[in-house]
Amino acid sequence: MRKNLFRPDSGYRGRFAPSPTGPLHFGSLVAAVGSYLDAKHHHGTWLVRMEDLDTPRCASSAAESILRTLDALGLHSDEPILYQSLRTAAYEDALRKLQSSSAAYPCCCTRKEIADSALNGLEGPVYPGTCRNGIPAGREGRAWRVRTNNNPVEFCDALQGCITQRLESEIGDFVVKRADGLFAYQLAVVVDDAFQGITHVVRGSDLLDSTPRQIYLQHLLGLRVPQYLHLPVAVNESGEKLSKQTLAAPVDETHPASTLLRVLNFLRQQPPQELVGSNTGTILDWAMQNWHPERLAGIRALPSSIAYFPK
Repeated sequence: MRKNLFRPDSGYRGRFAPSPTGPLHFGSLVAAVGSYLDAKHHHGTWLVRMEDLDTPRCASSAAESILRTLDALGLHSDEPILYQSLRTAAYEDALRKLQSSSAAYPCCCTRKEIADSALNGLEGPVYPGTCRNGIPAGREGRAWRVRTNNNPVEFCDALQGCITQRLESEIGDFVVKRADGLFAYQLAVVVDDAFQGITHVVRGSDLLDSTPRQIYLQHLLGLRVPQYLHLPVAVNESGEKLSKQTLAAPVDETHPASTLLRVLNFLRQQPPQELVGSNTGTILDWAMQNWHPERLAGIRALPSSIAYFPK
């Protein structure tokens, strides 16, 4: 485990929280390295959490592969790995709190029914509130939704600036427990960030539009709101985010140092030519001391092709 190089723990607690649906790819590695460097530059603690809540899509072999890749690159969690699949009781407790305050209600609607009767918002159809005042006769609740309003949810992201979202009109009442009985990402991530004492969330900008929902839940549950920093996502030649669905290649574990330099180049950290040929420890030490995320201000996506370190 890499020790803090500068001074005792500052109280900063960050995390990297991948979903183990496949091997780590370059886009996910960008978030891992960015979150690690931000934590270590601020003399903080860095954690790894496996967001394996969607059990049909996740596999233990994928989680093991991700941890092996992180280890090869010198990115070691400062505390034991947290697995969401073991945290169901905590999510049940949070849901009960939402239910007791009437902030959450059961919903019987199918995706097709919602799509047929809804307007489009930021992330697809906006739930029209069909079950807000009770489930129609002869139907049963399938999922649980959180009741939203149109009061603006505002936060200032360290890179993307001030963001304002009106949940009711732009997102709609959102699901916190799915019809298949699994808890939704939005609730689980809020509960786990609070449980682990996360003070700073550094992740990809593909999750920027999710943040107001999480802040809304944090307020409903009386939880601390972390500071947020959303890095640019890596996209392919077609402008698509690198992912399993877009056939992103797994991270090459056999050349960890050159892979780290690729990531630093993508993050506009301008690693010096002298680092070529160095080991991962030397590269990370340099990167911790020379971390300048402000070079990415206002950028939500960058082509992964710029990541190749010049020879």
